[in-house]
Amino acid sequence: MSEAAIEEVSVLSSIYCGDGEFQLIQQSAQDGLVVQINSTVGGERHLEVSLLFHLHPSYPSCPPDISISSTHLSRTQCLNIKQKLLDQAADLPPEPMIHQLVEWLQSVEITKECRQGDEEVKRIEKEEEWTAVLSLDHIRSQNRYIGLLERWSQQLQLAGRLLLGRSILVILQGAKPNIKEFCRLLKTVKVDVDSSGKKCKERMMKVLIEAPLSSSSGHGLQDFTVMTYQSSSELCAAFQEINLTELYQQILPSISD
Repeated sequence: MSEAAIEEVSVLSSIYCGDGEFQLIQQSAQDGLVVQINSTVGGERHLEVSLLFHLHPSYPSCPPDISISSTHLSRTQCLNIKQKLLDQAADLPPEPMIHQLVEWLQSVEITKECRQGDEEVKRIEKEEEWTAVLSLDHIRSQNRYIGLLERWSQQLQLAGRLLLGRSILVILQGAKPNIKEFCRLLKTVKVDVDSSGKKCKERMMKVLIEAPLSSSSGHGLQDFTVMTYQSSSELCAAFQEINLTELYQQILPSISD
């Protein structure tokens, strides 16, 4: 991890010092730094966006990875803005650039043309929505682990349910690329602690099943919630409640001894 990156993060925390503006998500010599900056774009519209920058150990020799989410913009619009940021980063010299990228984004006007066709975009996005069920190995540091799951689901515009019991399951619903990004974060960010108390990644996570969101599921999940179950009948009921009984039956062999 370069000294320039560490120094830049320190400067960013001073610049974006408002409530909830800046957060250091990860700092690791092996995986680099992950920072979150919440800002506004769109000129007078003041559209709130959440920016996630992953600074690899070789940064700033290579540009950062960038994720963007917003409750005010569609997924397609977020992807378009992300690509513009990546293009901007590629054009900059290999030196600390996060503040410059955020300032550039703040100066961009979200034009009327960019916001046209939202109904068509929403229709396409609905067709692309998927459901996935993940299996986690353990959750020892519950506050940290669950807090990260909730934050990622919000950033990636995913709805979900964490089921705590004999098996630890995460049900996710949303765009398939965002579900894949959620899984990538689980395996690359230190989310928990091991038996010796050292921070660790979720390397044992398994995707038990993923499938297009069925119309029989109704409106599906609306947010990310946590539920504790005591028996297999309670677990089955949890899936039945959100119209996912068929998926439960399909994953049952994987979670039964």
